[in-house]
Amino acid sequence: MGREEVLRAIKQAEEEAKEAISKAELEAAEIISNARLSATEIVQEGRSESEASTQSMISEARSVAEGEANKVSKQGDSAIGTIHDGGEGSRGKAVKAILDAFRS
Repeated sequence: MGREEVLRAIKQAEEEAKEAISKAELEAAEIISNARLSATEIVQEGRSESEASTQSMISEARSVAEGEANKVSKQGDSAIGTIHDGGEGSRGKAVKAILDAFRS
């Protein structure tokens, strides 16, 4: 093998190495791009699931709170009715006591 053939072989090997490096860099860039896209999709999916879960929790809590509020409201209405009914019999006596106090 002559000197020129050795130099050509070296030059060809260098060119093949450059092509291999270029190809590897393109593949690396593609892998990184795909990884970023996948990460973005995972983050978005996580946010969607989190928002759905949060809305579900809020809805459930609201439902429970409304049920409790209805119970308390019914108890309050019942207590008001009891007070009102209990006062019916005493109204006459109270009116008489007030009138008697003004007349004396």
